[in-house]
Amino acid sequence: MIYELLAKIKKTKPLIHHITNWVTIYDCANIVRAIGALPVMAHAKEESADMSAIAQALVLNIGTLTPTLVESMISAGKKANEKNIPIVLDAVGVGATKLRTDKALEILDKVKVSIIKGNASEIGTLAGVKAETKGVESINVEGNLIEIAKKLAKKRNAVVVITGKEDIVTNGEKVFIVKNGHDMLSKFVGTGCMVASLIGSFASIEKDYLKAAVAALVCFGIAGELATKESRGPGSYKENFYDEIFNLDKNKIEKLKNFEEIK
Repeated sequence: MIYELLAKIKKTKPLIHHITNWVTIYDCANIVRAIGALPVMAHAKEESADMSAIAQALVLNIGTLTPTLVESMISAGKKANEKNIPIVLDAVGVGATKLRTDKALEILDKVKVSIIKGNASEIGTLAGVKAETKGVESINVEGNLIEIAKKLAKKRNAVVVITGKEDIVTNGEKVFIVKNGHDMLSKFVGTGCMVASLIGSFASIEKDYLKAAVAALVCFGIAGELATKESRGPGSYKENFYDEIFNLDKNKIEKLKNFEEIK
């Protein structure tokens, strides 16, 4: 199933519209291109809706948000809703400041988001539980993460992804745990943003967004594991990671995939 989705991306080359984080925009574009999709980054309010009109998915990342940028996101999101294409919201830093939390909630209130992705504290904040975020890092969350993710998924009628050592993916009913990945992925900036771009790419060609998110996380994690073989540190690791995700094939995915459904 996972390889078939990856092969479909490579064959159809979907256009993935991003309004994203200035810190990691280059990495987001490269990860999308490495798996065979086409990235475009159109942030201007005057064209964001027009770009969504020709895209197959929209990725919104509030890592370097401004109120004007959020206006562009909402405009693009409304057009994406009209077209019935998936929207991924990467809730970067939600809970760290009032602006981030308020604007993330504004996007969710004004736009139908298909997949909400964040770390434990970001998702916890959006779900309304007590959580602590330091910058963009999760510090503490009160409660069971699976139940928190399910709560938000049901409330927003969306797939929710909590990234971490093991990733949680749920639509409010079904829950999957993705165990692929490597600690080296936490040693350079941008991996979380790249995951959101990858999820958007898979969702662009698979209407079951739960399945799409799991497939994206598995592929990302496998590439992360394989990249360690010849890496000497974060620099060479990142370079090797791009090569590994570009060269993923059916045999590697079938041999190394590590995820399970929680009953």
